[in-house]
Amino acid sequence: MKIIIIGGGAAGFFAAIRVAELRPEMDVTILERGKEVLQKVKISGGGRCNVTHAEFVNRLLTKNYPRGDKALMSPFSRFSTGDTMDWFEKRGVSLKIEEDGRVFPESDNSQTIIDCLYGTAMQLGVKVLRNHRVDKITIETDGRFILKTNVKDFEADKVMLATGSSTSIWQGLKLLGHSVIEPVPSLFTFNINDLRFKDLAGLSLPFVEIQIMDTKLKSSGSFLITHWGISGPAVLRLSAWGARILHAKNYQFNAKINLTGGYRLEEVHDFLNEMKLDFAKKQIANTPLYDLPSRLWQRLLVFASIPEQIRWADVSKKQLQTLASTLTEGIYAVNGKSTFKEEFVTAGGIELDEVDFKRFESKKIKNMFFAGEVLDIDAITGGFNFQAAWSGGWIAGTAMSEE
Repeated sequence: MKIIIIGGGAAGFFAAIRVAELRPEMDVTILERGKEVLQKVKISGGGRCNVTHAEFVNRLLTKNYPRGDKALMSPFSRFSTGDTMDWFEKRGVSLKIEEDGRVFPESDNSQTIIDCLYGTAMQLGVKVLRNHRVDKITIETDGRFILKTNVKDFEADKVMLATGSSTSIWQGLKLLGHSVIEPVPSLFTFNINDLRFKDLAGLSLPFVEIQIMDTKLKSSGSFLITHWGISGPAVLRLSAWGARILHAKNYQFNAKINLTGGYRLEEVHDFLNEMKLDFAKKQIANTPLYDLPSRLWQRLLVFASIPEQIRWADVSKKQLQTLASTLTEGIYAVNGKSTFKEEFVTAGGIELDEVDFKRFESKKIKNMFFAGEVLDIDAITGGFNFQAAWSGGWIAGTAMSEE
């Protein structure tokens, strides 16, 4: 029995290992188009590899998937976060859970995960062929697959596609009768050129609220000012949930940002008036509020037309009202997007109704399996995309091992 897995990423290696463990006699080959395998594993989490997320309630885990939440409910009941952590721990990789729930290897080095996956595959006899680009898949009358690559043709009894966001593979699947949801970017940051954030790159806030004007899109969380605009979990969540809406807007839109951590305009205005009474003799520039970095606070004062040297007692009612509005309802023009580090993720892929998620097998083509981003499944940042890959790879590998 010959099994070929197209794509040497997380899902591909996990599936190959699963097959080889269950059926050592099977011929398992990974075809990778690039020079190296497991490249997303390498760069994930700033080179530390965010293996998964410590959410152990599957109903809550699925809420982190803008696309694919319902489809993943059953797979997660078979192989979920705890199973992933146990899998790596049993193979000698110590993991740790950070305060925000993200799971990393104790080594803080993605190479630890790569060595585990690659080493395990080698021990089990999985063949890994790099620089092998699959150009065409054809199906013989007896059900066998012929894979035409840039090197030579391969024959397989079962094929799994773990090709990520490969446009050419999606086009090939269309020719074989599958429907593909047009891919658009997800997990990106916002480009903003605004005087309120100018030259403040690197400043962060623990909690902000962001709303995309003229939509229902809202998000909250930590927030980072960058050289090109804004980033951080609050922004990345918005980009994931709003991937198609923001694409339709050509990434030109207005964002309303509440920098206070969720306080309403009236509450902030009342608090500023209290400060005017209680700290009358202090300079307003020297008393930043709402955990705002001093430089950002002082920039917002300028935007509210409040002189730097002025005391709280001398701030006018109109200036306080303007400051309250600036803090809670600031409107920022977004003009484009930037990739989040190098962790490019797409929303789109194979139509989920055409996949049997008990096996991660095509409903249209017998013995063709899928896992990872080739499917119309994606998640917010935090290890969730990898968890979908581990679960899909494990289940597809289990199914492919069957006669």
